[in-house]
Amino acid sequence: MNSSAGAAAPAVLDLIRGARARGVDVTTEAYPYTASASRIESALFDSWVGRSAEAYDRLQWVDTGERLTEVTFQTYRKQGGWVITHGRSEATNEWIVGQPDVIAASDGIPFAEGRAHPRGAGTFARILGEYVRERGVLSLMDGVRKMTLMPAQRLETIAPRMASKGRVQVGADADLTLFDPQRVIDRATYDAPDRYSEGIVHVLVSGTFVVRDESLVDGVAPGEAIRAGS
Repeated sequence: MNSSAGAAAPAVLDLIRGARARGVDVTTEAYPYTASASRIESALFDSWVGRSAEAYDRLQWVDTGERLTEVTFQTYRKQGGWVITHGRSEATNEWIVGQPDVIAASDGIPFAEGRAHPRGAGTFARILGEYVRERGVLSLMDGVRKMTLMPAQRLETIAPRMASKGRVQVGADADLTLFDPQRVIDRATYDAPDRYSEGIVHVLVSGTFVVRDESLVDGVAPGEAIRAGS
């Protein structure tokens, strides 16, 4: 929602809600950052000819962290790769994240030698630390619901196994994250996007610790792929 709609988010969300009221199966999601990431060779940038220096400076090349000029934009466009686009309004972003029917998602991209968008490492800790604790945009339960139950419910119609995810109840998979609500916060930045978050104490996947006492557990891989129809 935030990366595609931007300032038009209220109008776009009205369209989505109207479609749902008519029985259309459509939802939306957002991540808690004011910058997006895209392939520089994509059609999104086809019209980027003769833009202002300020416009090009909003683009950050993922591999080096540098801000672009018209010359470097054209050079990298021929090469291809990931670029971060800065400049969305924080007020708009906060409004989107706070909407009760917008799922929290990282919308992440692959890491390349530690270079990527910070959403890949920090989205969920940022929701809990910044938008729940610091800003009060969401209650703790609403923040947790947006990143657990809501995405599970969205996917369970095409992947029935998701009906055992996103819930703490008898019979559900023991996929659990234990965090300190007073300390949890993201540490990833656009210049250091692979920094681990703080305040994530334990993580269990299928009942097996993969993070214990805020440290990764070596030699365990209890996760399983969930595919459509399974």
